Amino acid sequence: MKDPFSLSTEVKHEMTNQIQTYFLHEHDEEVGQLKATLILDFFLKELAPAVYNQGIVDAHQFLEDKLEDLFSIQK
Repeated sequence: MKDPFSLSTEVKHEMTNQIQTYFLHEHDEEVGQLKATLILDFFLKELAPAVYNQGIVDAHQFLEDKLEDLFSIQK
């Protein structure tokens, strides 16, 4: 099965590092690379699609508003 989002190895590595840093600073808990990767995979699979879709809706609304502005200056 294909991953829902394709991220480069470098981006995934940076994200797992950020997860590890978050857990250390916010929960005083050291999280290993494997656990951070599993957390990232969960977020990408379960939560990212909703965030992505909302971004699409927001972009659509923004463009629609700008097109309406453009048509309003028609003579």
